[in-house]
Amino acid sequence: MGIPLFGLLLHGGCIPPSDEVPTDVEIKIEDPVFQRIHNFQDRQLRDSLYPYFHHENPTYRYLAAMAFGSIRDSSANDSLALLLADPSDEVRAAAAFAIGQSGAASGEALLLKAFSRDDTAGVYWQANRAILEATGKCGPEASLLALSTITTYKPADTLLLEGQALGIYRYALRGLTLPEGTARMLALATGEEYPADCRVIAANYLLRAQDIRIDSSEVPALSAALRRPADPRIRMAVAVALGKARSEMALNSLAEAFGKEQDYRVRCNILRALGNFEYEKVKPVALEALKANNIHLASRAVQYFLENGDSRDATLYWQLAKDTLPWQAQLGMYQAANRHLPAYYVDYRDAINAELRQRLTGANSPYEKAAALKALGEFGWNYRYVYREGFRAETPAIRTTTMEVLADISNRKDFRAFFGEGYRQVRRELLGMFLEAMQTGDPAMIAIAAGALRNASLNYQTYIPSYGLLDTALSRLELPKEIETYNELRKTLAFLKGEPEPPNRTPEFNHPIDWSMITRIANSRNVTIKTPRGNIVLELLPDIAPGTVANFVALISQNFYTDKVFHRVVPNFVIQGGGLRGDGYGSLDYTIRSELSPLHYLSEGLVGMASAGNHTECTQFFITHAPAPHLDGNYTIFARVISGMEVVHQIQVGDRIEEIVLR
Repeated sequence: MGIPLFGLLLHGGCIPPSDEVPTDVEIKIEDPVFQRIHNFQDRQLRDSLYPYFHHENPTYRYLAAMAFGSIRDSSANDSLALLLADPSDEVRAAAAFAIGQSGAASGEALLLKAFSRDDTAGVYWQANRAILEATGKCGPEASLLALSTITTYKPADTLLLEGQALGIYRYALRGLTLPEGTARMLALATGEEYPADCRVIAANYLLRAQDIRIDSSEVPALSAALRRPADPRIRMAVAVALGKARSEMALNSLAEAFGKEQDYRVRCNILRALGNFEYEKVKPVALEALKANNIHLASRAVQYFLENGDSRDATLYWQLAKDTLPWQAQLGMYQAANRHLPAYYVDYRDAINAELRQRLTGANSPYEKAAALKALGEFGWNYRYVYREGFRAETPAIRTTTMEVLADISNRKDFRAFFGEGYRQVRRELLGMFLEAMQTGDPAMIAIAAGALRNASLNYQTYIPSYGLLDTALSRLELPKEIETYNELRKTLAFLKGEPEPPNRTPEFNHPIDWSMITRIANSRNVTIKTPRGNIVLELLPDIAPGTVANFVALISQNFYTDKVFHRVVPNFVIQGGGLRGDGYGSLDYTIRSELSPLHYLSEGLVGMASAGNHTECTQFFITHAPAPHLDGNYTIFARVISGMEVVHQIQVGDRIEEIVLR
């Protein structure tokens, strides 16, 4: 069934390029035309880009097509379709990428028409790979079935197999899955004969796709893949897939692998997978992980107890919180104890919260204080104490966490049952706190409070006499640096007024590319991030993301990053830092454009720009611990780690960037 659309059906019109027609793409960042095209992309001047679709130089056709991958405008698809028949394989691939990036259903027909079914010589395999992936971003379910049932691609057909896997994966990210697609991805992920990257993509589908069924018959193959030592990227994802099987055999395989595995990232994912099984059977593994020397694994164990803990063990969590563990694990276990402790354990509750208040007072860092506030917030009646201690704190990270805790209390699914007859009074006080946040001018507090007010079950809109406070707060926000808060507050005002949710506003062009910064790295594209735990060396990628690299180099030259922190560390995902406030909110008084490319987050050590939506980037960046292909096409990749990856894995929340220097 898959052959008519994507198989090796003979189809006219695929003519290999003539030797006389140049087809090679050669990127030279010092080329004035390269810079001109990127300037047009930066300003999103579509009409200035279209003429390059007809340029005799394939490099310029390629760059113009790639520009629309970042602009993401479906009105360009018909023009891009002309490049799907370009003599250059790379130009065709760029056009397919751009059409897929628009996400428009109309793009699918253009892509299928351009698929080179008779390209047995492999002249257009890059294009075919890109077409298969792009179809997954815009195609209907019928094409998913065709894509999933291709069986003609052989293990040596690396690009075609990757395209098939990427296409099925992109469908899954849109919430579209079929049993045939899952079966194909299982075969690719567990088949040792297939290329490594193809297997990584397929395994990540099994990790991330929602509501897919893993039959017990698939457990032996997945277990074998988990035991093989070759590629931890595959083992990480396969572990989570095994958890979806929920069988005794899968449980035993995961437990056995946890005891033998050396890579902390795989062990983190095994623990994540074990959340699908009976608590008593998993508890010994989680307790072992909690006491691991690796802080990420210990943090993953804390997460297990938070998500799966048993009220009968709440006092055990309290005891463990006082053990010789890192503060992150200690306060996490306090949080688990506070979450799971039965309501009638009044004396224990009082003692736990008294100890947490002492921990809050004696904490050595704002992030430790924030963790104590989160633990206190698990007992909803602490809302007044949390407000009093954190609402007016000097450190933004503490104020932000305070609002997050208050919002979490407001969003409790059992809000009315938990607070009983007093719920109306608590609701009134929380509303007062959220409205007070609107007057602070603090972008994080306003954004979080705005989100909390969109609580349909508590009907806050009924008790707000007027929206003047919110309108005033909105008018006082500084754009573009507070665009995230601006969009959040607009959504809340629309919700409260019963109006349709407005689309996010994208900042207008406000920060041109400074090409002199690119000249500064002409002799070396490497930079060093110095931290107390060691150095991390990055290779910048100006040929892929020149505007982002120019901005990064300019910030380095201004010593902007000196003494900034890594404010976000997610085990086996990313470390993130470089923000002004240390809490992930706010930026400088400008934004830069997203520069989205066909590069994939298929390995550790890729460096991307954090954003609150396309074209909202400024200073914050992240470094991946592991593959994260769900980020592809949405987050600019502008560098990669070439030395010091062991330091990346050691970074903890609150660790400081001593400085970043050009090499």
